[in-house]
Amino acid sequence: MARNEQLIRQHKLLQILERTRFGYSLLELRDALRDELGLTSLHTRTLRRDIDALQAAGLDVISMELERGKVWKLGDNAQTAYQINATATEILALSVGRDLLNPLNGTFIGQGITSFWNRVQEAVPDNIWQHYERVRQILFVSGTPVKNYENHRGILKTLERAILQHRWCDVEYSSLTQENSQRNISPRAIVFFNASLYVIAEERSEPDLLRHWKLDRIQSAEILDSYFKAEEEDYHDYLESGIGIYANKNSTVYEIILTSIGRKWVEEEPWHPKQEISSLDDGTTRLRVPGNHDMEIIPRVLAFGEHAKIVSPERCRDVLVAILGRILETYAKH
Repeated sequence: MARNEQLIRQHKLLQILERTRFGYSLLELRDALRDELGLTSLHTRTLRRDIDALQAAGLDVISMELERGKVWKLGDNAQTAYQINATATEILALSVGRDLLNPLNGTFIGQGITSFWNRVQEAVPDNIWQHYERVRQILFVSGTPVKNYENHRGILKTLERAILQHRWCDVEYSSLTQENSQRNISPRAIVFFNASLYVIAEERSEPDLLRHWKLDRIQSAEILDSYFKAEEEDYHDYLESGIGIYANKNSTVYEIILTSIGRKWVEEEPWHPKQEISSLDDGTTRLRVPGNHDMEIIPRVLAFGEHAKIVSPERCRDVLVAILGRILETYAKH
């Protein structure tokens, strides 16, 4: 059974248990999970294993015998274990992190952040909160995109069901060059990258080729009754193979020559955890960095102006030269 499937189901189970004071029977939990996740079937043995997994993780899930039978609920430790005494500095740090995650509004993570923040505000005395508000006037987050996925809530729920159930989806997708085309995809995971959400999925017409589908461009999603086979995968190494969000099984090492100013920029804002920087005899610097697509590299090099030059692969350098030629033509017309 895929790990993603188990984790999604166990997280939803925890959310259901958080909503009840008096507990649910095993059948009530099963029916709630089936309803909220859109499952066609769920065996009580699977549900018992999920409860055992939550207990093994240290969550206080207890069972009780009532007149109506055995029920499960969160124990007293679960209700009190997360009572937190926060300092003003910790509240400031939390608020900055919350600002950075604003694009997740509309997802279950965004809902959890908002709910937690509201409880923090209720627990902090008014005079402390007023002091915090004053300090926040001189400490704020800027430069994050003003966006959220409230309008994609239904699409996200459909995609989460498809991931859980290994089912194909028909999506209406608008790319940069083609509008509103119907695509048949097999969703595997959802990725938060650079303030945007992407769906990792194969397209039926291109099997064995994972692509990243930007959620902003998905206009609709319909789950189908056909199923795909999903292997257990860890997408962390896969996603770290390049700089951006482009999908590729095999990354390429790009070599770029930097001036002293370009080197300072790269040292201040690294491009990739595995980048290599070395000094050359002429005073310049060689940057070697992995990438999955030329367009992960070219915009960064263009932003550096005369302080960066692509050396290899030659294909990427030729693409950049062609882009520069078209840019010059555009400016020559006006």
